[in-house]
Amino acid sequence: MFEPDEELVGRVVRQLRRPVTVDANLDARVMEQIARLPARRAGGATRATWHWLTRPRTVRLSPLSALAIAAVFVAVVLSRPDRLSHPASTGAREFSFVVVAPRAATVSLVGDFNDWDAARTPMQRAGKQASVWTAVLPLTPGRYRYAFLVDGVSWLADPAAPAARDDEFGTPSSVVTVGGS
Repeated sequence: MFEPDEELVGRVVRQLRRPVTVDANLDARVMEQIARLPARRAGGATRATWHWLTRPRTVRLSPLSALAIAAVFVAVVLSRPDRLSHPASTGAREFSFVVVAPRAATVSLVGDFNDWDAARTPMQRAGKQASVWTAVLPLTPGRYRYAFLVDGVSWLADPAAPAARDDEFGTPSSVVTVGGS
């Protein structure tokens, strides 16, 4: 294989060990050059970026390329799990949930349909000073357990619906059954 030349290695090491001298006036010359540069206006980079983004361009696509781009766009839109679907297209029916909670500051509807997450279905007051809280949800056919969470601490079963059997947490809940069409 390769055997290093001792003399060459020695010269390289000696060269690397030599002190480097830097011109004492280097900083002053660099700063002088910077001072000569034209002043940039505030927002210059933003303006230049906006101009670049909004500049007219010509894009040429073959029909096959345009079709491929359209197909990818449709696939992305249709595959989004968070997209809103019309209740009729999924077999869902609109259900209104109503509870009377006169002293409540907030009420949330929690249940199997929203993973018992209070933040996903906050209820709205039926009027400005009303003690009636409502929420409307599209539900597909099935059986759902639910409850109302008042002020983030008190669980309340729906007095107008059948009570669910006690769960392992001991919280009151109700049952709604949505039939198919």
